[in-house]
Amino acid sequence: MSDNERPSGGYIDPNFPNPNGKDDVPIIIYGYTPSFALAVFAAAWFFLMLAIHLGQTIRYRSWWFIPFSVGLAFEIVGYIARSLSAKKDPYNLNYFIINYFFIVTAPVFLAAGIYTILSALISWLGSKYSLLSPKFILWFFILSDVISTITQVAGAALIGVQESNRKDPTFANDILLGGLSYQVFSIGVFIAVAGSFLVRARRAVQERRLTAFALVFSAATILVYLRTVFRLAETAQGLNGSIQTNEIYFACLEFAPVAAAVLLFAGWHPGRCLGSTVRETEALNDEAHNNRNKA
Repeated sequence: MSDNERPSGGYIDPNFPNPNGKDDVPIIIYGYTPSFALAVFAAAWFFLMLAIHLGQTIRYRSWWFIPFSVGLAFEIVGYIARSLSAKKDPYNLNYFIINYFFIVTAPVFLAAGIYTILSALISWLGSKYSLLSPKFILWFFILSDVISTITQVAGAALIGVQESNRKDPTFANDILLGGLSYQVFSIGVFIAVAGSFLVRARRAVQERRLTAFALVFSAATILVYLRTVFRLAETAQGLNGSIQTNEIYFACLEFAPVAAAVLLFAGWHPGRCLGSTVRETEALNDEAHNNRNKA
């Protein structure tokens, strides 16, 4: 990308003149013109994953994992908006905000599903192996993600407004950075809690034949965390940084990790591996405990 393609005020695509509509901003906030092929592929991929996940959720009556399907639906909407940016108008502020809101918010629901998995594992294998109670894990980490995501979306929306008004968006970017920093911290704490539990419960995991699922759970959690770290690094560089202005980073560190995580859970669906509900796992665990006492 040459210097004349990236003016000091932001990126303008020389091959895609600005329509200058009422919802258009002077520059392309993405830092590039989004790839239509990537956006369409991503939307199709998440639609396929939604069908698989929703089908298994219904089949195994694992309604506790439904937030994961909601996250997949958000991914679809986000990438549809991104495809509209790529094909119709990359300068359109509404397309950018919808794209950013849904793609950034989707992992909150995906993470909520992951938090619920750990809660179910603790109920299934025994709370004695966990540093925190299942309920605390759900409430604390989901609330943390909600707070960080609201902050991120507010920062991103404000960036769009500032760009539209031709004002300095640095403060808005700092808000976005604050939300991402907290999210990286929060998921990092979750990884530590989950890792501690899996290490302490490794024998119980083997006895219940959940070793493969535990590995899938760990890998998917790390992938979602990788995506969050990428967003933090991108925002820390500031607008028009090398990460933000190269879509290859977005494809490899935003789309790919999330796509891989949802694929893993499609193959090892929590409903099939852990039971229909968290309450059911608690009942089975109590029954097994009572049987051991009788023996």
